[in-house]
Amino acid sequence: IIMSNRTISWLLRQSLIVLLLSLIGCSQQYKFNHVDITGSSSFSPKFELADHHGKLRKLEDFNGKVVLVFFGFTQCPDVCPSTMIDFKKTLEDLGSKADQVQVLFITLDPERDSQEILSAYVPGFDPRFLGLRPSNKEELDQIIKSYRIFYQKVPNADKTSYTIDHTAASFVIDPKGQLRLYVKHGQSTDLLVKDIQQLLK
Repeated sequence: IIMSNRTISWLLRQSLIVLLLSLIGCSQQYKFNHVDITGSSSFSPKFELADHHGKLRKLEDFNGKVVLVFFGFTQCPDVCPSTMIDFKKTLEDLGSKADQVQVLFITLDPERDSQEILSAYVPGFDPRFLGLRPSNKEELDQIIKSYRIFYQKVPNADKTSYTIDHTAASFVIDPKGQLRLYVKHGQSTDLLVKDIQQLLK
């Protein structure tokens, strides 16, 4: 096939335009502030657990919202309450968009964290927050496995009680129910607000 100089020049210009458009698209692609785990097959975010009202909840119940998931226990002295306080500030900073976000606190200590205790503890940070509780060890083990979190009971010195060592990070699920972000403990709430705003677009 023989092409004229004019045809070759036109093809080169078109190729250059396509290249420039692709570069612009890449430069405009949002880069999340937190660890992007989109598409990872290592996690299974779905669950079926009772909330602190006694109502059975599934992840699908929150379709259309960004869901923030944190695993903890009510007797946790530091990481758990500080995370809940950070989530409260995040929702405050989101303003009207906070109605499109659901915070879920999943207890790792159903033995002590009864429905009554969760119903006092979780909404104490924000009335919109929900506490979820596995009903037995099998349910607890399953959700720990699904989110690949670390969890271990640690007896106190006198062995009359225990505390729990656990993963301090949180998870962010998008409005379509897809697990998207892994949020390390102690990060700026401003960064989380920006990532949530992006997921709500």
